[in-house]
Amino acid sequence: MANISSSNSRVPVTVLTGFLGSGKTTLLNRILTENHGKRIAVIENEFGEIGVDQELVIQAEEEIFEMNNGCICCTVRGDLIRILGNLMKRRDKFDYILVETTGLADPGPVAQTFFVDDEVQSQLQLDGIVTLVDAKHIWLHIDEADEAKEQIAFADVIILNKTDLVPPEELDRLEARIQSMNAAAKIIRATNAAVDMNTVLNVGGFNLDRALNVDPKFLEPEYPFEWGGIFHLTKGTHTLQLNPGPDPAMDIVLEPASAATPEALKEAIERAISCDFFTLECPGTHKLEVPETGYYALFTQHHPNEFESTLDGAMSPLVENEFKPDHEHDEEVTSVGISSSGDLDYKRFQQWLSNLLQTQGTDIFRMKGILSFKGQNDRFVFQGVHMLFDGRPDRPWGDQPRHNQLIFIGRNLDREQLNEGFRRCLA
Repeated sequence: MANISSSNSRVPVTVLTGFLGSGKTTLLNRILTENHGKRIAVIENEFGEIGVDQELVIQAEEEIFEMNNGCICCTVRGDLIRILGNLMKRRDKFDYILVETTGLADPGPVAQTFFVDDEVQSQLQLDGIVTLVDAKHIWLHIDEADEAKEQIAFADVIILNKTDLVPPEELDRLEARIQSMNAAAKIIRATNAAVDMNTVLNVGGFNLDRALNVDPKFLEPEYPFEWGGIFHLTKGTHTLQLNPGPDPAMDIVLEPASAATPEALKEAIERAISCDFFTLECPGTHKLEVPETGYYALFTQHHPNEFESTLDGAMSPLVENEFKPDHEHDEEVTSVGISSSGDLDYKRFQQWLSNLLQTQGTDIFRMKGILSFKGQNDRFVFQGVHMLFDGRPDRPWGDQPRHNQLIFIGRNLDREQLNEGFRRCLA
């Protein structure tokens, strides 16, 4: 078995994930304030242009790091490794590490970090993946958002949150659906993310064998290609035929190979990922120029079978392999961040936001922020999911400059319209 034990000297790490608005920040605040006797270093990751989670998380003595330049499972995984390395230089300052991912993250590549990087693996152990599920709104995303499915599939513990908003029979139906997706995870029902800390810390539950069952290519790196094959080609012009497929175009790379072996294919793809791609129309007949007779590796963005592709009338590589495809986000899901000095008029803001949620609430997956209202001494913090809104006064502004920071995450967001609506609320 590949269960990770917490009985050695490696530092335990929990990955906290969940689709947008599931309650990750609420659970994080509970973890930081519960009397569990652990010193916790927190690494946060946001999807958006401006970071507001740092201000939504309560003030605590724990180490808090924020990364908001991309999805932690994609563009900033190198940053994650770098921060973990810097943390270990101050090993005496904490007992535990918690990584909170963006709501649009695939937790698989994050967990992968603790297995494929030798230095990370020698010092840290992945204690478990904890996924929060918004019992009220998950049905809007579970069938169409791959990230929501991946977060559930990889979880060791699933917290079915906001159960007070859903009838018992609907909770039973949701729990049955989740169990059909991940029968091995422990499911806990909760309101306001109120759970026993022992259920999320020191789980000792991440099972590599189960992760490989969910994704057999779990430990493989992600490439921009799904397929590669080595051919022996003569000098001159060769014909690549692409028939109708799932996309109107496909990226390819043709790279010299040293031999017709799996090792040579691997060497070629390491070079190919730094090359310029050729984008070819589908359907279409395309000419490939080969400068010298020899072995060549052809890498394609999608599997050739999807386009009934042929090279010189056939598709018979001497060696071939399917690769783990790149993680991709729903391109319709975007974020609009607004940052502004000045005070807001409470009534105008309330009216604007109410109208916005009534007309676009189904497309707004998540919203959160810190606001400064004219005539009020305290910061106002709010979070929302679709048409649900929760806002309340926070701590006094004190000597801190008054400002407004808010972010909307959703589908089909109109940046100009959101900014203009907000500006009309300024006092």
